[in-house]
Amino acid sequence: MLNIFLVILSGVATGYTVRKVPFVKHAGSVITLVIALLLFFMGVSVGTNDQVLATFSTIGIEALIITIGGTSGTLLCAWLLYSTLFKKGGEKS
Repeated sequence: MLNIFLVILSGVATGYTVRKVPFVKHAGSVITLVIALLLFFMGVSVGTNDQVLATFSTIGIEALIITIGGTSGTLLCAWLLYSTLFKKGGEKS
C-alpha cells in the first residue's frame, strides 16, 4: 500500500514540476488511449479464461443487480439531498 501511495505522490510531484511543458497538455488524450488499451487487454484476458466464460451468465446477472442497485441508490440520495438543500424557487433553505 505504501508503494502505491509513493507512486501516486511521485506522479503528483512530477506533474507539478512539468506543468508548464507544452506536451503535458496532451496527457489527458494519452491517458484515455492507455485506459482504452488496458480495457481491451482485460477483455482479451477474460475471453481466454475458460472459468470466467463458464460462469459468465451468473457473473453478468450479479453485475447487473449491483449496477441497478448502485445507480438507484445514487439517484435516491441525490434527489433527497437536492430536495433538502434547495427550495422550489432555486433558493437555498
